[in-house]
Parts: sequence; C-alpha cells; structure tokens
Amino acid sequence: MAKKPVKYFVVDAFTDSAFKGNPAAVCILEEERDDKWFSLRWFTPVTEIELCGHATLAAAHILFSTGLVNSNIIEFFTLSGILTAKRVPDVKLLEVSNVPNNGGSQDSYFIELDLPAISTVELNSAFDVSSISKALNVASIVDIKMCNMDPNRLLIVLPSEKDVVDFQPNYDEIRKCPGAGLIITGVAPAESKFDFYTRHFAPKVGIDEDPVCGSAHCALAVYWAKKLGKSDFVAFMASPRSGILRIHLDEKKQRVLLGGKAITTVEGFVLV
Repeated sequence: MAKKPVKYFVVDAFTDSAFKGNPAAVCILEEERDDKWFSLRWFTPVTEIELCGHATLAAAHILFSTGLVNSNIIEFFTLSGILTAKRVPDVKLLEVSNVPNNGGSQDSYFIELDLPAISTVELNSAFDVSSISKALNVASIVDIKMCNMDPNRLLIVLPSEKDVVDFQPNYDEIRKCPGAGLIITGVAPAESKFDFYTRHFAPKVGIDEDPVCGSAHCALAVYWAKKLGKSDFVAFMASPRSGILRIHLDEKKQRVLLGGKAITTVEGFVLV
C-alpha cells in the first residue's frame, strides 16, 4: 500500500519567541476535519492523554495562521469534550528580562483556550508530607494536593517562587511519588509581574520536565484562586525554556480560560 504525505508543523506554545515555550508537533489529517469542526488527539512520547493545553494552543495556532479556518473560534472534539480556541486581539504579554527575543512572532492576536477547571483533593496515600519532602529533597512544603484529572498529578506548593526555580529534580525519586506527574508551584513576591511560578515533571509518561504545561494550570487556577482570592492571573512556567500564561477562572461555569501566544518553527511532510 502506497504511503501518503501528511503535513506537519512544529510549534512553540505559550511564547512569541522561537525555541522558548513548549514545542508540539501538529499533524493535519484531512479525514479528521470538515468545514465546521476538528477532531484533536494528544500523545506524549509513550501514551495518549486526555488533555493537553500547549498542544491545543499549537493546533489552534496552525489553523489560524495557515488560513485553514476563517472564523475567530475553533471547536475541537476531544477526549475532554468540546474545547474551543478563540483568536483574541493582542494584549501585550509581559516581557521577562532574562528571556531574549529570538525572532519573536509579530501576530496581532493571542489565543484563548476554554478548558475544564480541575479540582484538587486531599492526598489519599500512605505517602505523607515528610516522605514526599524526603523524596523531593526540599526543606519545606506548604501544601500537598492531588489534581483530580486523568492521569492524576501530585501538586506540591513550595514557600516561594525561588524554591520553584532552584528545585533540582531527582527523577528516580519523582517516579516513586503518587500520581502520573508532579507539579511544583510557589507564590510570586508582591513586586513581581506574575502571580505564581510553576514547574511540571512527568517521567512516568515519558516527559522528565514539561517546558510549559497548560493542563496543569487548569488545576493551578482553582488552587490559587482560593489562596489569593482572585480569578485572573499571569503565571510563569520556570522551566529552562520558560513560558507565560494568562489565566481566568470562571468559577460558576467551572472553566479555565488559558491564553498565550505561539510561533511556528518547522514545517514539512512525513510519509505514513
């Protein structure tokens, strides 16, 4: 049977600078779309997952930037239900002085994703606070929760953003922790341009450190809304590639609006 070419793109999500943010490969399969909606599936290097924010942003960016859709709203049919991506007039994202602009995008809009809010629950495990502290080799933990998602992830709150930035992961120890992934987060100082810092580790599903994790912020929005008494945030992903996310929690509808930019770095064809 003859192979056929499939168009693909590599997109850096939650950034407007090449080789920052989180890269995602986007493949366009003609049989998975019509004029009104698109099917969307997400895969890590080892498994299919039920929700991926940065890859949804990347897919929407490609559909908007290549003209495959003419409207300002896209509907995706996914394992997490119908998700929408909206093209929103540009509100300049915060510039971070230690993040150089490596050929940044000049698009006049950012993309806002409408995703489900994810609740957090108390940790139901024999792994107590002291055990997790020892496994992670951190001096202090403010809070521990489990994110109510599939696959679930452990949420660790550290005392400050500096603790998040300075954290040195031991992936063998992280694999011993409950949950499919580990989110660490800390509140930013009052003078910061951000509300909180985060990093995400998921070696159990083939991703040691996730550069920018959109789905994690569906739980972080719920957690920090309760702690900070607000519903709008600017979050900084403190991975080596870094990324910026604009967040709004609609508590009544239990939805999270996740906004960011994206830039295409590679495009081509692969035979399948």
